Amino acid sequence: MTGPSSTPRGEHTPAPGSTWEQRLVRTETVIDDDAPDPAPNRKTRRAMQRAARRNR
Repeated sequence: MTGPSSTPRGEHTPAPGSTWEQRLVRTETVIDDDAPDPAPNRKTRRAMQRAARRNR
């Protein structure tokens, strides 16, 4: 391993726009109680088909 450098590096300011900027984003969706159920995704459809084959 190498030891510490005899000339320390100075701090630098990052370029504009290169740092993280936080934005609050709402990810929840409100769905009415009387709305129809959404169609199941592929994973759910395959699981339902597998269960139906097992119960034959």
